[in-house]
Amino acid sequence: MTVNYEITERVSGSRFSCEPEQSVLKAMEQRAKRCVPVGCRGGGCGLCKVQVISGEYHCGPMSRKHVSDAALACGEALACRLYPLSDLTIECRTPKAAAEIQQQIQ
Repeated sequence: MTVNYEITERVSGSRFSCEPEQSVLKAMEQRAKRCVPVGCRGGGCGLCKVQVISGEYHCGPMSRKHVSDAALACGEALACRLYPLSDLTIECRTPKAAAEIQQQIQ
């Protein structure tokens, strides 16, 4: 039996399930959610930057231009390279995306 994890984007309240070893961004797209902006999907553009508020995870390779080692240690990651190990609560970190999410929920 496969255990799926629940991902919650805190600002929008959007929730979706994510399979083990599936990136948060890919799971979001498969479930037709729009709570994190989508860019290159390869860890290079920084558009899908999120803050992990709670939960356990591991990250794949991503551009240190967009997420420094210090930021990574504080829970920032790119959703396209974020893989949950438990349920996660995340918050979108790109200013433009945060404004768009606020407009969608008003």
